[in-house]
Amino acid sequence: MKPIALTAIIAAMEREKYQIFESGHKPYNLNLVGIRSSDPMPNVFSDQLWVFWKNKTNWDINIYRITTDPGLYWLQNPMNLNGTGILKPGQYPGMWEIGIHNGKYEALVQVSPCTLIRDYDRDNQLDYHSGREETGLFGVNLHRAGKDSATVDRWSAGCQVFSQVREFNEFMGLARKARDLWGNSFTYTLMEEEKI
Repeated sequence: MKPIALTAIIAAMEREKYQIFESGHKPYNLNLVGIRSSDPMPNVFSDQLWVFWKNKTNWDINIYRITTDPGLYWLQNPMNLNGTGILKPGQYPGMWEIGIHNGKYEALVQVSPCTLIRDYDRDNQLDYHSGREETGLFGVNLHRAGKDSATVDRWSAGCQVFSQVREFNEFMGLARKARDLWGNSFTYTLMEEEKI
């Protein structure tokens, strides 16, 4: 992924009329922005999660390596008859809250609708333009893969997934601080690299 500046992300969000959380009177008013790589290679953690918030007048920024796409296993073996879900770019207000992922550990879990693009041809290519979309609650969470995973494999069937446990744990520390100050609701914005 090419180097990206926060100013470019904010400008792209403003063009799309997306909400930007800019209040700095308390810290940890988190903006969660996924950047989907323009390289469509499946099964790799080639995307980024930008977490940024105003600290009085300056922006604090953390950047994490994630996938915004399902792994190769689920592309070839969809759980849903309509195809594997790929999260459509857009802003999803209040999409997540801190909860328990798959009954195992704390993560951000889906509580409001999102839109999925259904990749239904069961090949090893990500199809962002299949023409099939669905909006609803699908369990599209933000969680971690196994311990420091190099490939996505079964870790994502459409979720947004961290490759590194340490980075995920650091992020969840920020999310808990945000919850305590701003409430248990997290908006997610997914953008494409080439639109920034």
